Amino acid sequence: MEKYVNYLVKWLQDKVSEAHSNGLIVGVSGGIDSAVVACLIKKAFPNNSLGLILPCYSQKEDVNHAQIVCQDINLDYHIINLDKTYDELINNNISNNIKPSSSYIMAKANTKARLRMTTLYAYAQNYGYLVVGTDNKCEWYTGYFTKFGDGGVDLVPLVHLLKSQVYQLATYFNIDQKIINKAPSAGLIDNQTDEEEMQFSYEELEKYLNGQKVDENIKNRIQFLHQVSEHKRNNASQPLNITEVLSK
Repeated sequence: MEKYVNYLVKWLQDKVSEAHSNGLIVGVSGGIDSAVVACLIKKAFPNNSLGLILPCYSQKEDVNHAQIVCQDINLDYHIINLDKTYDELINNNISNNIKPSSSYIMAKANTKARLRMTTLYAYAQNYGYLVVGTDNKCEWYTGYFTKFGDGGVDLVPLVHLLKSQVYQLATYFNIDQKIINKAPSAGLIDNQTDEEEMQFSYEELEKYLNGQKVDENIKNRIQFLHQVSEHKRNNASQPLNITEVLSK
């Protein structure tokens, strides 16, 4: 883990240099993935790294845990409450102009993630920082992230790490046990947990990704989520150009 941490730190430094940027910024949610990323950016840029804590009708516990992370590693941070911004957009504008469908609950939930990313990029552009994502391999493979929300970032250092390996990194960085022990959650809907929403455990997902046998229903569910989320992992789809079309 120490060797991989050193590699990731150098990789982050190289990417900032290549982009002629000044440092790194991350949204700190109070969960384990963002805690690990906060440690990485602080190690890569001790004096040019920033954490944003962005509650949007969030659990107080999550905000407290995010503060613990930043304070424990001495990461500069700001808290920006997005409750009123969310209310203005959803309750005073969008809700008045649409007929809600069965997908509206998730549409509102994902709006929180997109408001957070908008805020992160406002700070990032001001300071000349790159925005660092927190998605791990399990989330990336299944599409368990919000398009243009937590998926709309410049760098994803954890994208090749399984959830169990993120826990190993959390132990390596001596992250507070309260954060390590809590059930993983996107924090967009009250009492939501990752595993309940995905309909399988991270352990089962890791078995599948490692080529081990899993229950057929779980296998089908994982494959379905991977297939329908392919658009999230790619740039916007583009048609053929005019020369290609006319030459056929």
